[in-house]
Amino acid sequence: MDTLQIVLNAALAALVSYALGGFPSAYVIGKLNGIDIFKIGSGNMGATNVLRALGFKWALLVWLMDTGKGILAVLLARNLLAGDPTLNSVIAGIAAVVGHSWSLPVRLITGKLRGGKGAATAGGTWLIIFFPWAHLILVPLSVMFAVVIATRYVSLAVLATAATGLLIALHLVTQSASNASPLYFIYALAVVSLVYYRHRENIQRLREGRERRIGDPA
Repeated sequence: MDTLQIVLNAALAALVSYALGGFPSAYVIGKLNGIDIFKIGSGNMGATNVLRALGFKWALLVWLMDTGKGILAVLLARNLLAGDPTLNSVIAGIAAVVGHSWSLPVRLITGKLRGGKGAATAGGTWLIIFFPWAHLILVPLSVMFAVVIATRYVSLAVLATAATGLLIALHLVTQSASNASPLYFIYALAVVSLVYYRHRENIQRLREGRERRIGDPA
C-alpha cells in the first residue's frame, strides 16, 4: 500500500471517529427526561452533570454511551479500514476525544462549538488500544475509584487516572518485551493533554476549594 493510501485511510479514520465522538449522549438523555443539560448545573455534557441532574442510572447510561463511542471508533478504524491498523487506531482515539470535546452537532444545537470533557470517551479508546495489556487496565481503574472514594471529586479522579494512563503508556513503549508502538505514547500524550485542557476550570476550582463533589446538587 502506497503512502497516499495510508494517509487517506488515516484521514477517513479521523473523520469517522470525530463524528462518532461528537454524538451528544448527555444532551439526548437530558432531552428525553425534559431537561437541557447545557442549562443545568455545570452546563457540561457529561455523566457527572447528568448524575447531579437525573441520578445514577441515567448518568451510568451516559457514561456507557460515551465510553462506547471511543471503543467503537477505535474498533472500526483498526478492523474495517485499510492501512496501518496501529496508526488508524491512534488517530481514531484522538479524533473521538476531539469530537466529544468540540462537537459539530452541539454547535448546531447551541450555536457554540462545545461538548463534554472527554474523560469517558478517552477511557473507551484507551481500553481498546491497550487491550493486549489488559491486566494493566486495573491500575488506572483502581486509581480512579480510590480517588473518588477518598475525596468525592470526580474531576480529581479523572486527572489522576489520566496521568496514570500516560505513565503506563510510557512504560509499555520503553519496554522492548511489550512490542508496544511508540505511536501509543503519542496517542496517550495527546489524549491526556486534551483531558487536562478540558478540565482546566476544574483544576482552578480544585486549587481554590470550590470544586463540586459527588452528592452536591446540580
